[in-house]
Formats: sequence, structure tokens, C-alpha cells
Amino acid sequence: MPDPGPTVRLAAPSFKGVVRLVAIAAACGVALYLVWRTRGVLRLAAIALFVGLTLNPIVDAFDRRVRLPRAGVILLLYAVLAGGVVVAGAVVVPSTVRQVQQLSRDAPRHLDDLRRNATFRRYDDRYRITARLQRDARALPGRLQQAAGPLQRVTVQAFGVVSQLLTVLTLAFLLMLRGREYLGMALRLTGDREARYRALVTDINRAVATYMAGNVAISGLATVAAWLVLTVLGVPYALSLGVLVGFFDLIPLVGATLGACFVAIATATVDFPTATIVWVAFTIVYQRIENSFIQPVVYGRALKVDPIVTILAVLVGASLLGILGALLAIPIAAAIQILLRDWWTHRPTAVVSDAYVPAQNATRRSPSRPTTAT
Repeated sequence: MPDPGPTVRLAAPSFKGVVRLVAIAAACGVALYLVWRTRGVLRLAAIALFVGLTLNPIVDAFDRRVRLPRAGVILLLYAVLAGGVVVAGAVVVPSTVRQVQQLSRDAPRHLDDLRRNATFRRYDDRYRITARLQRDARALPGRLQQAAGPLQRVTVQAFGVVSQLLTVLTLAFLLMLRGREYLGMALRLTGDREARYRALVTDINRAVATYMAGNVAISGLATVAAWLVLTVLGVPYALSLGVLVGFFDLIPLVGATLGACFVAIATATVDFPTATIVWVAFTIVYQRIENSFIQPVVYGRALKVDPIVTILAVLVGASLLGILGALLAIPIAAAIQILLRDWWTHRPTAVVSDAYVPAQNATRRSPSRPTTAT
């Protein structure tokens, strides 16, 4: 008869075990409640962390070459970035308003050109497309003014955004200034695993910094390419529209398409439909080149995220934090992927003891006894 193996006995949990389980559940509940109550502060801290990781390589490079205190280098970098934002806003906003006004004025002429096509005229007579487009075009400037909202509400929101921006910049400043000290103190608490966790933090820092810096570089290339094409097509305010394309190109997956759609509207004011067709063809070709050649070269091997993980991360980030969440989704997914890979590499392996052998294996391994004739 085969050996049934070890007997499993069920025993009632001890009082200490029940108390420990209840204490752990209560601690987890309190921790989740505190995270929920401080979610705004934690969100700003997370944004400051990614800003610090992005700008820290630039600060290190200038800190080695410029005879300035590290705090001075960080403040100088902040001043350059602020100046770039002000210049971009001064260039893009007025030209965008002029483009909208010009499109509103020229829309009837473009629609009359479309009605010269027999196919379009047949559908237009049936569905009255031209009348609706003319009505919407005439109402476009008024809707643009209404979208600005009341001045009081905009002012209050602006003060809130400025205060949050100052908080993020201050936290990022302290992280870039004293981040290595904070990290060293935290890693020394890990004891024998300090080398492993230090390498893990280095990998995450490299992946996040590579993605953020690479994303900015790719957006810069998109800005230059769009500016050159729009200049050749004779589109007015080509530089400001190129900056608009570069800004939208920062958003993963859908940003480049959104920017191309806005610029396609601007090309309709120049030479419709030739300029619009050329612009759409350029956008399709450039997106293929960017996805197949530019991104692998810029990102290198530091960032390898599965496409389905990228899509899910962007959707979740956009639903939580809007555009900002979409921007931070991929580096966060890359960091989580690095953590999971490290856990999988260093996971404890199961130790199989030779003391217990299953019944079937024991039957197979046991030598047969010799039989004696009676």
C-alpha cells in the first residue's frame, strides 16, 4: 500500500496571531487613509521628484564645468527655463489668436472653393455642410473669448497654479541640492543590501532621466522639422506653430496627432487643399521616422517598456492627472518595471528537502525485494 505522505493538521489560530493580524489590517487602513488625505501633497512631491531626476544630469554637467555653487547653478537653470517659457508663450499665443481670426474670415472663401467640386456639392446640397461650417466659423472668435472664462475665476486658478508650481520647484531644488545626502542616509539603513538598492536607484534614475531628456529632445526635433516644412509651404507664424507641435509632441501616443490637427487648420488659410495635403503627408512620414528610428536612438536601452504597458500607463495617468499624468506615466511604468525585475531576480527560491518523497516516486525509487520460491 503506498505511503499517504505527511498528515496535515488544522489548529485554531493563537490569540497572539489574531491580535497581530488585526493590528496589521488596522495599520494598513490608517496608512491608506493618510495617503488619501495627503494625496495633493504626495502628488506635488512625486512631480518634484521627477523634475529633479530630469534636471539633475544637467545640473551635474554644469556643476563640474562652471565655478559656481550648486545652488547657483540650479537657480540659473530655473531662470533659463522660465525665460524659455515666457518667450514661447509670447510667440505662440498672439499668433494662434491671429490664425483663428484669419481662419474665421477666410472660411467662406474656402467653402466656396469646395463647392466647385461636383461630388462635394452633391453632398452639400443634401446635408447643408457649407452652411453649418460658415455659421461655426463666424462664431469661432466669440467662442474663443467665452472659453477664457470669467476673469475672477481665471485669476484664482492662476494663483493656485503658481503656488503649486513654486512648491514643486522648491522641492526639486532641495532634491537636486541635497538629494545625494538624503539617499545616502536612507540606503545606510538597509545594511547588507545597500549595494543592491543603490544599483536599483541608479537604474531608475537613469531610466527616468533618459526618458524625460529624450522626450524633450524629440520634441525639439519635431519643432524644427515642422517649422521648416511650414516655412516652405508659406504658412504665416511658422515658428510659433512649430513650437505648438513640439509642445503637443511631449504627450505620448496622441500628442503629435493633436498638434498636427491644429496646424492643419492653419494650413487651410494659405493654399487649401494643397498645403493641407502636403502637411498631412509630412506628418505621417515624420511619425513613422520618429517611432522607428529617432526614439530607439535617443532612448537607447535604458527604457524598454512593453507597448501594451505604455498604452495602459498613459490611459491611467491621463485619467488621474490629465496631461501631466500622461507625461509622467511612461517613466513611472519604467520605474515599476525595474523594481519588478529586481524583485524577480532576487526572489527567494524554494528549498526542496529530501526528507519527504511523494508516494509514487518513493514506490518507483524503492528497490524490489527478491522473491524466494516456496
